[in-house]
Amino acid sequence: MYDTDVMDQLERTVELVRDAVGTELVGMYLHGSAVLGGLAPASDLDVLAVTRRSLGNRQRRSLLEGLLEISGLTSTVRPVELTVVVQSEVRPWRFPPAGDFLYGEWLREEYEAGGIPQPGPMPDLALVLTMALSGDRPLTGPRPAEVLAPVPHADLVRASVAGIPELLTELDEDTRNVLLTLARIWATLATGEIKPKDAAADWALARLSPEHRTVLEHARNLYRTCHYQDETWSDELKTRVRPHVEDVLTRINDLRRRQE
Repeated sequence: MYDTDVMDQLERTVELVRDAVGTELVGMYLHGSAVLGGLAPASDLDVLAVTRRSLGNRQRRSLLEGLLEISGLTSTVRPVELTVVVQSEVRPWRFPPAGDFLYGEWLREEYEAGGIPQPGPMPDLALVLTMALSGDRPLTGPRPAEVLAPVPHADLVRASVAGIPELLTELDEDTRNVLLTLARIWATLATGEIKPKDAAADWALARLSPEHRTVLEHARNLYRTCHYQDETWSDELKTRVRPHVEDVLTRINDLRRRQE
């Protein structure tokens, strides 16, 4: 199913969480690219862990220390994104949900400087839980449908658009991912389905006018073929990014208003 490097990272992640959480662990589930359409060269390994109670400080430090070793950004080590949620915070479902712990490579600098992941509102959990449920890929524990409650479409919409302002602040530094994520938000609002990023780009490209297709085609091709450190953007493409984003945001806002 996956290569040995991926399997090793997943096994190490599961063991790390088991050791830190112990009998309070309900289950662990794949989500994201691994269940939507397959891992691309730069895809994270997205893992959801469900616990019976909130983590203590010692558990948080243990998880963080382990993840800083397991996760990475090289040709053989993928970024691990670990989300921990207390079951009673998401079943029964309510919005916005609260997350208990979040690790991702974009947070590495903060955590290496001494930060510790803390509980807090996490609207994105609506997307994470939906992907975990549809993917149905337990790493340990019962099937996700026995552990998690389904998320209403209205809350998928709310969660999708809630992250747009923060996403846009990363446009210059993480252009590929921002463009693909906006395409997926647009597709989710229109279809009710969370698509793989490249499939969402395909869906969006069929609906964009020709002048706005070029940058998304480039982002999709980068996603399919290369690591972040290997990607390039010409000056001409860079000038087309913001007009493309403005067009997609207009379409997202139109759909959101119609669904409110």
